Amino acid sequence: MSEIRLTAQWVAEAMAGDLVSGDPAREFTGVSIDTRTLTTGELYVGIRGERFDGADFTPAALAAGAGGVVLPRGRARVGSAIVIEVDDTTLALQALAHRVRRESGAKVVAITGSAGKTTTKEITAEFLAARYRVIRNRGNFNNHIGLPLSLIDLRQRPEIAVVELGMSHAGEISTLVRIAEPDVRVWTNVGEAHLGFFRSLDEICDAKAEILERATAATLLVANADDERIMGKTPAFDGRVVTFGIERPAAVRASAIVDRGIDGITARLDTPRGAFEITTPLVGRGNLANVLAATAVAVEFEVSLDAIAERARNLQPAAHRGQVVRLPSGVTIIDDSYNANPTATRQALDVLARERTALRRVAVLGEMLELGDRAIALHEAVGRSAARGGIDVLLTVGGGPAAALAMAAIDAGMPANAVRHFAASDEAAGAAADIVRPGDLVLVKGSRGVGTDRVVERLEAEFA
Repeated sequence: MSEIRLTAQWVAEAMAGDLVSGDPAREFTGVSIDTRTLTTGELYVGIRGERFDGADFTPAALAAGAGGVVLPRGRARVGSAIVIEVDDTTLALQALAHRVRRESGAKVVAITGSAGKTTTKEITAEFLAARYRVIRNRGNFNNHIGLPLSLIDLRQRPEIAVVELGMSHAGEISTLVRIAEPDVRVWTNVGEAHLGFFRSLDEICDAKAEILERATAATLLVANADDERIMGKTPAFDGRVVTFGIERPAAVRASAIVDRGIDGITARLDTPRGAFEITTPLVGRGNLANVLAATAVAVEFEVSLDAIAERARNLQPAAHRGQVVRLPSGVTIIDDSYNANPTATRQALDVLARERTALRRVAVLGEMLELGDRAIALHEAVGRSAARGGIDVLLTVGGGPAAALAMAAIDAGMPANAVRHFAASDEAAGAAADIVRPGDLVLVKGSRGVGTDRVVERLEAEFA
């Protein structure tokens, strides 16, 4: 089948908009909401944000070569440019994505969870690509604007699209499910991410459970059997359920696990189509769970077990998401600086604690944001985990919660002279460069807003 043509008339109809000027047959090369990255021939959609109105950037979009623009009604200045007027530009973008998704004929696999969404998405896409033409979200385009932009790529008519669904408030996953109409839904876990926007983990679970909505008997849910909250929601699902797990019985389950520290993990995987051994360079049991989820999807799509095993051997983490960086001087960094929440940070500390070949195990932990009034208690729990794991040196970065993490580690038994707190990542980077020495293994993890990636950059420069 040929690619879906984004002509002006077709797009206007999909958006329930009006083509008020320009050639109806004009075809767009893609869709953009950002004049800074827009390329010639793309359709510019003037999205209104909290601090800006995209319609104000229409002249810049046309100057950058936009093939046409989508604007709120009454904002157009009719001329030679192609202009589509709509009631709401955000809803129009979503409607276009939904139309493309339906017209494409692709199967859609959607992944949500508190931790591991992006990694699970990448692994799932890799496994499925052994047999199918696959596309995936760009980066972490996983919200009410990013997901539609990714789904519009289905105009290329891949066989499968693998996307992630993110949220920070109730109702957001529901919107994304309506737009994407996923054939397969993957629910990785429920954790404390975004707890600042919810009163409890149960409320987070309820919001994530929106992934179950709009299912039919043919819809598949791939669910984490080790997560009690998830399993408590699965009876309400209208489709089929396939489970994955490590600790509890599951359709796809890992056993005989050999944790090789920073060299990855090996395990036996039992599946509905037989058992096989898998080895992956991805570190930690959190990543093993991600591999299990992806394997469950791949098995359902009849990817061979040999192909899954082969691709697992060659998996690499996304940038700043558990990358193992071995520097020439003998310093090794686990760069997990892209983001952080308590669940993922404890998993990363577990990887660090299990590594026995390093001279010292050093953790640089940035503040975990969006945890609300439980921030102090959750940071203190992570501090105690660091102490129990035998971490040799702990540097914390950020405000009061990060300072509380440091104090909790000391109270739990870490020597006070092995723990230091810094208000900013640049200060922590300088201290880390002075403290770290050849033979050390350094974990760097923190929320994006804290900027712990600067610690990684300084260490790479210092010990190259």
